[in-house]
Amino acid sequence: MVFDAIRHLLRPWETVMSTSTTSIRRARPEDAAALSTVFDEAWREAYRGIIPGVSLERMIAQRGPLWWRAAARRGRPLAVVETGEGVIGYAAYGRARSGALKTSGEIDELYIAPSHQGLGLGRRLFWAVRNDLGDHGMGRIGVWSLAENERARAFYAGLGGTVVAQAVDRMAGALLPKVAYRFG
Repeated sequence: MVFDAIRHLLRPWETVMSTSTTSIRRARPEDAAALSTVFDEAWREAYRGIIPGVSLERMIAQRGPLWWRAAARRGRPLAVVETGEGVIGYAAYGRARSGALKTSGEIDELYIAPSHQGLGLGRRLFWAVRNDLGDHGMGRIGVWSLAENERARAFYAGLGGTVVAQAVDRMAGALLPKVAYRFG
């Protein structure tokens, strides 16, 4: 599949990384430990102060290497961003899980380790995933973001997403407003 062969060269100013090559590929079961680490770091950075502390810790604890090993084997696509340092980001995506977005495809999660944010890797991962969905007949895609996660909201708006819906998730008794972005 073309998706698995995507390779990008980093711009010269991105040489702080140990390699100049980044790949985006399907996750493999052996990526489980790295995915668990990325999830832990990214969720702590993104959601501390938004998701109640005990709930956040429970969610992180539930997504250890065994969970990620199983996720890499399931049918829903899971892509990773890999550098010479290893796996530093991921995206889970596939057919839209509900009709609320009025899209055929959906990005469930897209995270880059905090140490690698701001280098354009999230943008590259988004476009690789969007292209993969498009190759499978899902040209219109959506993604949800917690309303208080301003960094994610700016990211999706900067990619051209249009706010199309709002909803509320309940977590550990807390109401967490979320916003949907649509592309295409």
